[in-house]
Amino acid sequence: MMGIYVISMIFAGLGMLVSWRLKSKFQEYSQIGLTNGLSGKEIAQKMLRENGIYDVQVVSVGGQLTDHYNPADKTVNLSPDVYEGRSVSAAAVAAHECGHAVQHATAYSMLQLRSTLVPMTNITSKFTPYILMFGVMLMYNSGSSLLLMIGIGLFSVATLFSLVTLPVEFDASRRALAWIQTNRIVNDKEYDMAKDALWWAAMTYVVAALGMLAQLLYYVSMLNRRNN
Repeated sequence: MMGIYVISMIFAGLGMLVSWRLKSKFQEYSQIGLTNGLSGKEIAQKMLRENGIYDVQVVSVGGQLTDHYNPADKTVNLSPDVYEGRSVSAAAVAAHECGHAVQHATAYSMLQLRSTLVPMTNITSKFTPYILMFGVMLMYNSGSSLLLMIGIGLFSVATLFSLVTLPVEFDASRRALAWIQTNRIVNDKEYDMAKDALWWAAMTYVVAALGMLAQLLYYVSMLNRRNN
């Protein structure tokens, strides 16, 4: 079991590093005012309208970096700094979240797959760690690998969800950057900053997905070594 703790610590450390870098980037770019002076709310509303989306509301939610799109009630939820902000960071985040709304409106396949996996992932994530832990203990103490196999199967669902999230996030950023550039929401310098900010945001998902995949492969290799 020591190996899984080492893997977890490595990716936890990477996650903290990337998260720190992300926060510092957003803090830096939040100090850079947009030339056009639009707020995150105004940018989000404009992007939605120009993509023919009129049934999605832009609302403010508490917290920092709590921005998200909720397909259940069709709301683009922006943190106060983004909702009211008139900075490069606000523009990048607002457009990115609207990118998810555009994905939803156009039935983007990877978003649909991700949404399908959400209920199962929410349920299995609560008890999968315990099944894996007891599965490993049972395998080494009694030789039975059934419980570990079940745990691996459940963990595979969470890993798949994490991997599917990657194209969803990268595509939302791609849509956002293309729109803010084409519509001159940002100038060339502001565009490069927005692209940099969204790249670091995407890296948080990349590290999380790689961490999940590494843990899954470790459990699979543990099972194979024991069976062989």
